[in-house]
Amino acid sequence: MTGPAPRRRLRLLPPPLPEPRGPLSAAVTALLRGSAPGSTAPGSVPSSERCPAYGDDLQLALYVLYELHYQGFQGVPDSLEWDGGLLACRGALERRFLSALREDVPVDGTDTARQALDELQLEPVGDDGGVSHFLRDEGGLEHLREYAALRSLYHLKEADPHAWVLPRLHGRAKAAMVAVEFDEFGAGRADEIHAELFADLMEDLRLDTAYGHYVDAAPAEALATVNLMSLFGLHRALRAALVGHFAAVETTSSPGSRRLAEALRRVGAGPAAVRFYAEHVEADAVHEQVVRHDVVGGLLEGEPHLDAEVVFGIRATVHLEARLAARLLGAWREGATALRGDRPLEADVRASA
Repeated sequence: MTGPAPRRRLRLLPPPLPEPRGPLSAAVTALLRGSAPGSTAPGSVPSSERCPAYGDDLQLALYVLYELHYQGFQGVPDSLEWDGGLLACRGALERRFLSALREDVPVDGTDTARQALDELQLEPVGDDGGVSHFLRDEGGLEHLREYAALRSLYHLKEADPHAWVLPRLHGRAKAAMVAVEFDEFGAGRADEIHAELFADLMEDLRLDTAYGHYVDAAPAEALATVNLMSLFGLHRALRAALVGHFAAVETTSSPGSRRLAEALRRVGAGPAAVRFYAEHVEADAVHEQVVRHDVVGGLLEGEPHLDAEVVFGIRATVHLEARLAARLLGAWREGATALRGDRPLEADVRASA
């Protein structure tokens, strides 16, 4: 006789549309609500040419359009996922975002993926300066709760955009990527899917586990780290950049996860919260080697001309993570919240369904 099915912690009901942050996101959300006059022609959305590429308005508009490929939104028809006008609008926003990234993280002909990955393994002098260092050494429970709330937009879908690269890889690179993704998706066990484990962490920290719940609290810097995965994942031309992103995440995950697990133990967080990061310490140390030698190595063995694009994916990831770190640490060291609108997380605490 089998026991009861495990209770689902991660709630995947489509979230409501977020509140707009400017004319771009207002036009996009109005189109999705069906309240804008006319069709979803590209002209229905204002030009993004003068809109800051990393700003709240553009990043939210892009986030909303990308979410049509994930869980969607309450009251928004699934058929809009492939609406031609919305795709054209998304393309314009993507070009603005991608252009800014290529300008800010230039790659020359001497850069190699091997060198870029080696650079990621260099710890800061004095072992300080990063978000995980701050949280381990001096962060309080309120800082860890804010960090988890913002990271939920990333971790509750972490492996999904990486899976889009699978049909674009071959041989050794594909097999290795599938092996790592298999672990991310729980190795065949629904209750071990990493998104579910992160929902456990959130529940332990008394955060709402509903998918996309904290989007209105997330600054542009947090949205950009999520949008980068979708940008790379949805375009075959950026497949090597997605591999670079994946390699950057796996290479930096193990030491960062160790510090975050120590931070959670220090503030007395529950075992489920600690487990999420503790699980990643050993697992991602192994994943890092598989990704470096077989995913990146396999890709470049067959398509060596993509080396510079792998480097771009690595450095674009580092660039956006550094922007987010500056936002978080700048606020926390001034005794302020890193969330938008100074909204306290206490207002969001409720029992998860």
